[in-house]
Amino acid sequence: MTSTTAIRTVGVIGAGRMGQPIIGHMARKGLHVTACDIDEGKREAVAKLGGRWADSPAALARGSDAILICVGYDRDVRELMSAGGLLQDLPRGTIVAVLSTVHPRTVQELADVARPFGVHVVDSTVCRGGRAADEGTLLSFVGGDAGVVERLSPVLACFSTDIVHTGGVGTAQVAKAANNMLMWACVIANHEALALAKRSGVDVELLRDALLKTGAENYALRHWGTNTMAWAEDDLAIVQTMAHDAGIGLPQAGLNREVCRTLKPKRFRLEEYGV
Repeated sequence: MTSTTAIRTVGVIGAGRMGQPIIGHMARKGLHVTACDIDEGKREAVAKLGGRWADSPAALARGSDAILICVGYDRDVRELMSAGGLLQDLPRGTIVAVLSTVHPRTVQELADVARPFGVHVVDSTVCRGGRAADEGTLLSFVGGDAGVVERLSPVLACFSTDIVHTGGVGTAQVAKAANNMLMWACVIANHEALALAKRSGVDVELLRDALLKTGAENYALRHWGTNTMAWAEDDLAIVQTMAHDAGIGLPQAGLNREVCRTLKPKRFRLEEYGV
């Protein structure tokens, strides 16, 4: 049975680009936040944000009502949540929210493994990127039992202006995959459109401002200059694996993955287009 006790202590595993602002928002909202990261150098940043430092995930787990996992890859999440990992240290009733972008099956399998321990696993993917993380205006997709999601929502509201319960465990990863497919398609299309404009002698800044008033407007174009391709290939690799498992073809996603490999070094600043 899901506990109705309010969450007061939150552990964050992964104090990177997204983890740090999330830690800061929760601490400022009065939650007791403890963080750990494989990079010991993050300790000072966590302290400045109002969080405490744990020397290991096990130490963090024992004192937390909820754990937010913000690590980079599928394999990292699986390692943390293995039967010999966090699970043996988590009190019954703890909620583990996977913010990392992973395959839906990963979260579903971890939820099954955690259930006998009395631990609730949900996926809680975030959208809108680093800028929104800094501002506390992320969108959180959450997949899991309705009672667990309801209990976790006040925590997510510390750094999210929109919280969408997508259904059962794993559905938030599907929603994030859909978001990523559209986002990377827009980034690529924006790049090609601006490159063509530059080669054709059109003022790129003038054109971008005008396009933001047309049906071509999109989030990546609105925030052009802040985009990075760092996670594009990994995101689209997950999409392709999901498509294979579902027995459908996604040719554009496959093509975009290949294009992203060539564009990965770029940051898409307007200066690259002669502005």
